[in-house]
Amino acid sequence: MNLNTTYSEQELVLLLQQRNEKAFSYLYDNYSGALYGIVNAVVTDREVANDVLQNVFVNIWRKIESYDPSKGRLFTWMLNIARNAAIDEVRSKGHNNSLKNVSLPENNEIAGAVTGPAIDDVGLKKVLGKLKGELRILVDMSYFQGFTHEEISKALDIPMGTVKTRIRSALIQLRTMIQ
Repeated sequence: MNLNTTYSEQELVLLLQQRNEKAFSYLYDNYSGALYGIVNAVVTDREVANDVLQNVFVNIWRKIESYDPSKGRLFTWMLNIARNAAIDEVRSKGHNNSLKNVSLPENNEIAGAVTGPAIDDVGLKKVLGKLKGELRILVDMSYFQGFTHEEISKALDIPMGTVKTRIRSALIQLRTMIQ
């Protein structure tokens, strides 16, 4: 295949639906990095994230007929498959069991709890303490407890867009406080 080959989204979908392997290689070459970024944001273990990414592309190959261009772009459809696969992996029993097997020296939080808080942790907690209660809770759930925006939305009964806006606002405030 010519490395400079490009496809319109419509051509790419049509070729994928015809099970064209060159089009699938093109898809992987052009989208795997972005989809890996989505997966790796949820699944922090590189090896597991790579496995999830592989499963994402298998699912894309299997489910391409279900893609409906009237509902959104191909990338958005693939992004949702990747995000859902990553969330499913994190929620799975196997993933949770592997977290239980992490050796103690690798876990800095536990080591810090035994020897006392690190100076940076104290400073971060002070800065977080300056946020309004609701914003502090959202940042804590999202970044320290690993909840997705959707999970936060359901747990707190807040619309998804509001969750995203408030987290963005909190991060802007934190950035200002730190500088």
